[in-house]
Amino acid sequence: MSSTKSAEQHLIVEFKTTAQNRGRVKELLLEFIGPAREETGCLYYDLYQRSDEPNTFYILDGWANEEAVAGHGKHPNVLRVLEPLLPLLVSPPSIIVNSRVSD
Repeated sequence: MSSTKSAEQHLIVEFKTTAQNRGRVKELLLEFIGPAREETGCLYYDLYQRSDEPNTFYILDGWANEEAVAGHGKHPNVLRVLEPLLPLLVSPPSIIVNSRVSD
């Protein structure tokens, strides 16, 4: 898959949970990582936990283009993990899509 840097899509996805569900949410979020990194067009895919607010997690991921992002959203692993994950969150995940503007 060829791509220019301006076609890249970089996402910041925020997940907020409670202290009670934090461990399980972290386990589920980690299940996204390996399969996502194997998907066509994935540039990187990493999980972070906020230091000052440990009930908040972020996935920062980069994709070659919009098509790769769309394919990721339909991937069977994403759908499999979201089913048990969503009820453990205090609000739906927040997704911010960014396009690269620098070289």
